[in-house]
Amino acid sequence: MSRASFALPYWLSAPGAIAILALVGLPLAMTFALSLHPFLPDGSVGGKLTLSNYEQIVSDGYYLAIFARTFALATLVTLVCVVVGVPEAYVLSRLSSRWRAVSIVVVLGPLLVSVVVRTLGWAILLGNEGAINSSLIALGVIDAPLRLMFTFTGVVVALVHVLLPYMVLAVWASLQKLDPATEQAADALGAGHFTVLRRIVLPQVIPGILAGALIVFALAASAFATPAIIGGRRLKVVPTTIFDQFLNELNWPMGAALAATLMALVLSITMIVNAFVERRYKQVFA
Repeated sequence: MSRASFALPYWLSAPGAIAILALVGLPLAMTFALSLHPFLPDGSVGGKLTLSNYEQIVSDGYYLAIFARTFALATLVTLVCVVVGVPEAYVLSRLSSRWRAVSIVVVLGPLLVSVVVRTLGWAILLGNEGAINSSLIALGVIDAPLRLMFTFTGVVVALVHVLLPYMVLAVWASLQKLDPATEQAADALGAGHFTVLRRIVLPQVIPGILAGALIVFALAASAFATPAIIGGRRLKVVPTTIFDQFLNELNWPMGAALAATLMALVLSITMIVNAFVERRYKQVFA
């Protein structure tokens, strides 16, 4: 094979690589560079390089609490999506072709609607006079409306609805590669249904569960519209704080530092969890 033919795939991928570097890599590099500049009292950005913005994030309890709340929210949303999405995907894979098509449309339907529209729908449902509180009061379950808007619980409920399709699709894609003959063989050998799920199905869908969980976690940690609408000003998370720093406080260096820190933490957590789960997966199911 000639050197030119060997290098051809790399040359063919060059336009895409250049586009990614220009549209993704360059803005990220500029954001990180901006985070290394101080914010001057007159509202301008200083020219001297400094780590003061990152030092303030690490030392200020206000920012630490916001980061803790953000990752607690992302973790809880991910766990709920795993608990709900994995069984849903399993049931979906066992349906007949007609009902499977209908179910896929139901699962993917929310993705066809804007996140803002879906979140506003939840705002109507979770309000003091919304459908949930009105139904519970009418049934006599509660006497006064439950406080669901501008709460951690309300944001979790809305984010689970927004991000659940990603988990279902990831697990369902893994289940499509599962050979039904292996389950039939285990059943013929006397294995119970729970044993088949634990020893046959689960090991083969763990990559899909991991992929879906990482996608949901990253999207939940970086979500802006849903926490901003459902959580409001009372429930600060990192994305809404970044918005305030850029557009309300006009402190662009601090906003850039928060964005860079969030991205670094999400990438680090994703890589650590991925490596840990893969290692445990090989040890347990080898």
